Amino acid sequence: MVEMEAAAPLPKKRISGVPGSSEPEEISSHESAAMEAADPHIQQPLPRAEGAEEGVDRISGLPDAVLGDIISILPTREGARTQTLASRWRHIWRSAPLNLDYRDLPAKGDVLIALISQILSSHAGSGRRLLISACHLCHEPATVDAWLRSAALSNLQELEFCCAATRSPALPPAVPSTFRFSSSLRAVTIGQCRLPDGISDTLHFPQLKQLTLEQVRISEGSLHRIIAGCPVLECMLLDSNSGFNCVRICSPTLRTIGVRVGFFRQGFSQFWKMVIEDAPCLERLLQLDLIQHIDLSIISAPTLEIMGCLSYEDYHFSDFQGPRAVFPTVVHTIKTLSIFVYENSVDMVLSFLSCFPCLEKLYMEQKYSPSNNPWRRKHKSQIRSLDIRLKTVVLKYYRGVKSDVNFAMFFVLNAKMLELLRFEVPRCSNDFIASQQRLLQLGRRASRGARFEFTDYTCCRKLDDIKHVQDLSVVDLEW
Repeated sequence: MVEMEAAAPLPKKRISGVPGSSEPEEISSHESAAMEAADPHIQQPLPRAEGAEEGVDRISGLPDAVLGDIISILPTREGARTQTLASRWRHIWRSAPLNLDYRDLPAKGDVLIALISQILSSHAGSGRRLLISACHLCHEPATVDAWLRSAALSNLQELEFCCAATRSPALPPAVPSTFRFSSSLRAVTIGQCRLPDGISDTLHFPQLKQLTLEQVRISEGSLHRIIAGCPVLECMLLDSNSGFNCVRICSPTLRTIGVRVGFFRQGFSQFWKMVIEDAPCLERLLQLDLIQHIDLSIISAPTLEIMGCLSYEDYHFSDFQGPRAVFPTVVHTIKTLSIFVYENSVDMVLSFLSCFPCLEKLYMEQKYSPSNNPWRRKHKSQIRSLDIRLKTVVLKYYRGVKSDVNFAMFFVLNAKMLELLRFEVPRCSNDFIASQQRLLQLGRRASRGARFEFTDYTCCRKLDDIKHVQDLSVVDLEW
């Protein structure tokens, strides 16, 4: 029986809050003055957990250092509220590694700026994570510089300038103290600013594993020097930056690269080309938007498995040079590929299968249906010589016209290891599914265990939603 399942809607990602915990009814009188001023409700007691009176408080018996590490991974507001638990906890938050996220503070505008300053000035411990809005760089550069010089941020591990929804007319320069934590940082996000050429000359990030540059203007030379100064870098996200035309990757440790070209202000140099010169550990190379076509060239990436979404929207197949324009030789490591094309073509698929003989997952979206898609006689000998290992094929914006059917039948009749062929249709109905089942000759399928699903077409793409470098390592290329 042919399986015709409708894909269930993907669950939306949720951010877990802090679970309820056992708490006494009495509230400490030594609540943080800064948090009290900003939120008068912060002293309200949290609900008592069931069985709290009979239970034993084992957590409070842990050493201060352990409690401090626990508090440092809580959201800022919840970390401050631990001072109300009992006298044992009153000093822990102020001495724990500071996790300060402006989005979690109950204030805005000047009150928010004053609250951040007060928290930093009263904190006695070191810093773990600081997240502030990039708009403060534009409107309060001196204040931001003072924050970054605070002793409360010593040994900072994570620094993030979160991009504001509205951009300033001109990108402000990064404040001088931005990189004073270069020796301790493990993750950094720089957003909506300019990095002058001289700032990168002496930078070295011996522990940095995650790097994000978002809406940053930086020269090509400075960008390459920063990458070279990260000897253990594993994940990099370049999002809507300017000031350079080409990025050359030479990194012995990079595992994941994400690129979003985005839009640019008039007069800024645009990012058009990426060359992977030597990346022995690179596993995932992700283009996150389809706005601009990137000229990609890969010289050495012996462990690359996942690549996409490659955009060929502006190319008819007569102009298509194939994957050999990207890879000089056959690559046996690529297992997952997503592409966006002007129109589907069996010629194009065969060129990819010839270059990537171990390809297992293929995701394709077409802009238009071609006028025809003949392949049986034209590629008869080539198809016989190919060992097609495809297990999953997704055809997005499948209309079911003759050329689409001919294209899909290539996979139906030749992919012997196929497990799933999914069609995403603009207007899917039971009559359409029954008609396509007949036209696709599913009874003659090469893989007897293959499933065929017809679902509604959606414009949403998982890659579009990526905003943080951490998401690059877990996102699937599936639409």
